[in-house]
Amino acid sequence: MVFAFVGELLHYFIPLPIPASIYGIVLLFLALELKVVKVSDIEQTSSFLIAIMPLMFLPPAVGVIESWDLIQGAWLPYVVVTVVSTVVVMAVSGRVTQRIIRKGGRK
Repeated sequence: MVFAFVGELLHYFIPLPIPASIYGIVLLFLALELKVVKVSDIEQTSSFLIAIMPLMFLPPAVGVIESWDLIQGAWLPYVVVTVVSTVVVMAVSGRVTQRIIRKGGRK
């Protein structure tokens, strides 16, 4: 919660179009990398959040269903953007994960 709060503060004071949650995630990552926070300190909470993640997709899905009249005329661009962005995110995440694993293997 501290990292989320600090992320909100940074978002408020720094005039960049970066969501507060991203600031918080970056700060948490840095704290983990610098060994300020141990993985064991956040393991239980992170496991819980991963377990309930599918539930967090329900409100956006309901929003899409309620906005179907607006989206119906342009569904193809929405699908293309969704597929392309998903592939890009998967590729970048895979590359970053590979680098982190390789970096950890050197130690």
